[in-house]
Amino acid sequence: MSCPHVTDIALRPPTAAQQVHKDDCTQCFDTPDQPWGIDVCLSCFNGGCDSPDRNHSFQHYRLSQHPIVLNIKRKPKPKKVREESPAKILKLSIPGETEADNYDTTTIVKCLACDGLELDKAMPNVAEVVNGVLTALSSTKQSEVKAWEEEILPCEHTLVLDQDEAKVLADQELAHCSQCELKENLWLCLKCGNLGCGRQQFGGVGGNGHGLTHFEQTLHPVSVKLGSITPDGTADVYCYLCNEERQDPNLAEHLWHWGIKISERQKVEKSLVELQLEHNMKWEFSMTNESGAELQPLFGPGFTGLKNLGNSCYLASVVQCLFSLPTFQERYYYPNGDLPLTLDPANDLETQLRKLADGLLSGRYSLPPSREEQLESPYPKGIAPSMFKALVGKNHVEFSTMRQQDAFEFLLYMIQTIRRASHQTHDADPTKVFSFVSEQRLQCLGCKKVNYRTDLQDNISVPVPVERLPMESSQDNQDFQSVSLKECLDRFTQSERLEYTCQACGSKDGAVTRTAFKTFPEVLVVNARRFELVNWVPTKLDVPVVVPDEPFSLDDYFSTGLQPGEELLPQTPLTSDNEFVPNGGILSMLEEMGFPSTRCEKALYNTGNSDPDAAMNWLFQHMEDPDIDDPLNLGKADTNLQISEGSIAVLADMGFTVLQAKKALKETGGDMERAVEWLFSHPDDDGSTTEAQSERTEVTAGDALMPALFKLHSIICHKGASVHAGHYVTFIKKIIGEQPSDAANDSDWVLFNDEKVVRGGEVDEMKKFAYVYFFERYRG
Repeated sequence: MSCPHVTDIALRPPTAAQQVHKDDCTQCFDTPDQPWGIDVCLSCFNGGCDSPDRNHSFQHYRLSQHPIVLNIKRKPKPKKVREESPAKILKLSIPGETEADNYDTTTIVKCLACDGLELDKAMPNVAEVVNGVLTALSSTKQSEVKAWEEEILPCEHTLVLDQDEAKVLADQELAHCSQCELKENLWLCLKCGNLGCGRQQFGGVGGNGHGLTHFEQTLHPVSVKLGSITPDGTADVYCYLCNEERQDPNLAEHLWHWGIKISERQKVEKSLVELQLEHNMKWEFSMTNESGAELQPLFGPGFTGLKNLGNSCYLASVVQCLFSLPTFQERYYYPNGDLPLTLDPANDLETQLRKLADGLLSGRYSLPPSREEQLESPYPKGIAPSMFKALVGKNHVEFSTMRQQDAFEFLLYMIQTIRRASHQTHDADPTKVFSFVSEQRLQCLGCKKVNYRTDLQDNISVPVPVERLPMESSQDNQDFQSVSLKECLDRFTQSERLEYTCQACGSKDGAVTRTAFKTFPEVLVVNARRFELVNWVPTKLDVPVVVPDEPFSLDDYFSTGLQPGEELLPQTPLTSDNEFVPNGGILSMLEEMGFPSTRCEKALYNTGNSDPDAAMNWLFQHMEDPDIDDPLNLGKADTNLQISEGSIAVLADMGFTVLQAKKALKETGGDMERAVEWLFSHPDDDGSTTEAQSERTEVTAGDALMPALFKLHSIICHKGASVHAGHYVTFIKKIIGEQPSDAANDSDWVLFNDEKVVRGGEVDEMKKFAYVYFFERYRG
C-alpha cells in the first residue's frame, strides 16, 4: 500500500531557529524512552506521544492536518565504568555528552492519515528532513547550555594598577599572614606587597579575613592568592573594589615587582573556581534518618520529583509548593486528559501548566524503579520541566538563564505570570488564595492627623531579629539566638518613626507608620529575611525561627481602620495623567505676595492644595532648599536612576512591596522622605507598569473573618551563603496513603529534593531556617 500524502506535502528540514520537540511530548511528559516513543511532526516539528490512552500525536494531526511523523524510540546504554582518572579542573565548565553516548535509538517514518503506515526513510523528500530532525538541537538543548563557563575578565583596577616602590619580599614575609600566623589561603596585595589571609572558604579552608581588612584600611584593590599561582601564569586575582574575581593580563610583571618569579611558582592550593565547583557539587540534604537508615522513597500521585536541569532547583521547589495547593490542582489537573486546542502547545502557557499538573499529580511518572534502575538510583527519574522553564522564563533577563535564582523572586514572578494569563483568558485565577489587603497607617507627630493606605498583596516579607550568641554559649556552630515567628510578625507590624514633612501643618517633626492586615488570605506566604550587608553584599544568616506546629492566630495584627476622633490628612489632587493642578485662586494670591510661581506650585502640592496659610508656611520653611526653584516634576521618573537596595529595604520594612518602593524612589529621585509622601498620596498605585495597572480591577481580596488561624503547609529551604547559589528543596505536609478516606492514611512531611521524593527528613531542623513559608487558613 502506497501513501498519497507523502508526495503531496512539501517537507523541509528544520532551520537553526526552529524548535524541534524530540525530547518529550509537548502535552505530557512521555519521552522517547517510553515503549511507544515520540512522534515528531515532519511539517512543524511538534513532538507528540503515541501512547494508547492519550495519543497526543494523533490529536496534533487532527488539528494541524500534518500526517507525516518521525517516531523516535530509545533505550539507555549500559553505564561504562570509568577506569581513568578524571581530568584536572581548569575552568568552571560542564562538558556536554552526545545522545549517542547514552542511548540506542530507533526511528521509523509513518503516515497518521494512513493508519500509521510505515514509509521508506530513504525517499528523497523524507531522508533530508529526517536527518535534519535527528541532527538538530532539540528544543530542550536550545534553551539550555550544554557547557557553561564563568568568564573572568580584567577590570580597570587590574589594567591600570599603580604599584608602590619595588622591593624583593623576603621568604619570611611570604611565610604567613602579616596579622596572624596562618600559612595558607594567603593573598598578596599587588599594590603594596602586604600579605593577608583570606576569608574562610568551603572545604575547611581557614581564614581570618585580614586581606579584606587591609583593603578596608588602605583601599588597595587588587590581590593575588599565592598558593594558586602556576608557572604558566594563571592565578586567582581578586578585586575588592569590584568585589569579583578578575584577570590580571600583566600578572607576571606585577609579581616580579615584588621579586616573585612566576616560572618558579607551583600551584599548591585549590583555586576559587575549583572550590566553587566542589561547593556546588556537594550541596545535599540528608537522605537518611537519625539512625542512619535511608529515608523511605514515595511513589504515586502527588509524589513525582522534578529533574534538576542545571541550577533549576529554585523552580522545582516553587512548582512543588504551588501544585500541592487545592486551587492549583483543581484549576490545572484534568485526569481525563482534556487540553487546549492549539497548534503550538510548547508555547502555550495554559497547556504547559496542565502538562505540569498531569506530570506531578497523575502518578504515571512516579513508579518504583526496576531492579536494573535501582542499581543506579532507588528513586524514579522524575520529570524534566524543560519546556515549562523555557516558556515561563522567555524574555526574562534572569529566569531565561541557566544561573541559580532566588526562589522567592521566582514565586512572585510565577504568581504575576499566571494572574496576568488568567485575566486575559477570563479563566479562574488560582493565585487568588494568596491575595489579601494590607493597611498602612501614617500619623503626623505635629498635628496628629492621619492617613490610611490600603494595598493588595500576595505575601509578606518579615525581618528576622538578629542577636548573636556569645562564643561560650554557641552550640553546634549556632551563632544566633533563636526567635519565634511571633517576634518576626511583631517586628513587621510595629510602629516605626520616619522623617516626614506634613502636608497639613508643615511640621518636620516626622511621622509614625504601622502596617497591619485589613483582610486575611487563604494561603499566607511569608518570606523570612535573614540577611545583613557585609561589605555591601547581602549575606545570609542562619538565625533559627521557631514556627509552631499547631494553628496560630493573626488576630492581633488586624487593622481597625479610621478611629473616632481621628482627622485625615489632606490628599494631593492629581489628574489621570499624573499631573498636579494647583488651586488657581490660592496660586494667584501667593504670586501677588511676590513668590515665584514654581515655588507656589510646590507649596500647594506639598500642603494639600487647599490652605493658603499652610502653603505660605511651607514656603518660608523651604526657602533655603537647593532645588526650591526646580520645576515640579511628577510622573517623569529618571529611568537611569540607581535605586539603593537599602532604601528599598527600609520601605519594605514599612509594609510596602518592592515594586511600590522602587517606583516611589524613582518618582522622587531616590529621596526617602519624599518617597514616603508619594506612597501615601498614591494609595491605588501598586508599583507596576501603566499597562499592567490598566488591567487591574478593584477587587476585595481575602476576608476579615476572625479568628484568623493559620497552620504551616509547606516550606522552601535553602542551603548556601546566598539565595543565588547553593541548593533549594521543599518540605510539604501531605496525606500518605491510597485514598483520603483510608483509615490507614496518615499525614507526614514529604521532602522534595529535585527528582528524589522521600518521607520525613530533617524537617524539624529545616523549619527553623526555611526561606519561604506557606501557611494555610485553618478553619477547624
